Amino acid sequence: MRVFVTGASGWIGSAVTHELIAHDHKVVGLARSDSSAAALAAAGATVHRGDLEDPDSLAVAAATADAVVHLAFKHDFDDFAAAGRTERAALLAMLGALEGTGRPFLFASGLASGQGGRLTEEQASPFEGPDSMRGGGENLALSYAERGVRPVAIRFAPTVHGVGDGGFTARLAAIAVERGAAGYVGEGTTSWAAVHRSDAARLVRLALDRAPAGSRMHAVGEEAIASRDIAAALGAHLGLPVVSVAPEAAAAHFGWIGHFFGSEASASNQITRETLGWAPTGPTLFEDIAAGVYPGR
Repeated sequence: MRVFVTGASGWIGSAVTHELIAHDHKVVGLARSDSSAAALAAAGATVHRGDLEDPDSLAVAAATADAVVHLAFKHDFDDFAAAGRTERAALLAMLGALEGTGRPFLFASGLASGQGGRLTEEQASPFEGPDSMRGGGENLALSYAERGVRPVAIRFAPTVHGVGDGGFTARLAAIAVERGAAGYVGEGTTSWAAVHRSDAARLVRLALDRAPAGSRMHAVGEEAIASRDIAAALGAHLGLPVVSVAPEAAAAHFGWIGHFFGSEASASNQITRETLGWAPTGPTLFEDIAAGVYPGR
């Protein structure tokens, strides 16, 4: 299968690219820079130069592929609304190119729901419209199940961990070193889901073959890890005390990540496991922390 992958050289996308190629798929990877293009070529992928700001180019690549895996996103926390509008335009371009073909369109989504409790695959996203979270992309894309596309939302855990991770957990480790203590917000009872990068990549490959049109799959290995336990694991590895940060001081202590770390982002993976025949086999988040994956610098 010829698969067009956006974000193909990124943290999750590069693992997905290797996973697909290892299972005899041909990957066409979107590359914005020369370094990304070189990395994709070295991995055995065909390079498609462009970026999310060029929807016409995205449409051309999608139209000539047997499937699309859309993992790129502009993580601009200074103007998240604009990032959402860019995402929506990119989705419309690629979905329009696939309309009526029955081809798979897998796309990255998140676990933020604002509904509280542990999110299940059956719960729809509450975000609608271009000015909502991620441009309301999940509901927009899934609506194309009625327009001759096989859209599948891949809801990634907030921490996709492993050697080389520069995401949320790496930032928390860096803040702990900067502050001289590993912190959590309030009582630390809110929870995050987590998944190892290798497990996430395998899930994407299985979803490409098996996930039904209009479904939501949870890339979640560990369903709920309390934030205070994450802080405790970081503190133990870094040799730092563990402290509670009052909710009203979270922004000052943690910066932009404070809101996310103090929010509930736990999720079930039961339906995903049953639908895809998938089970996580990679290291847990605590195993990666203990192994020194997050040195805090």
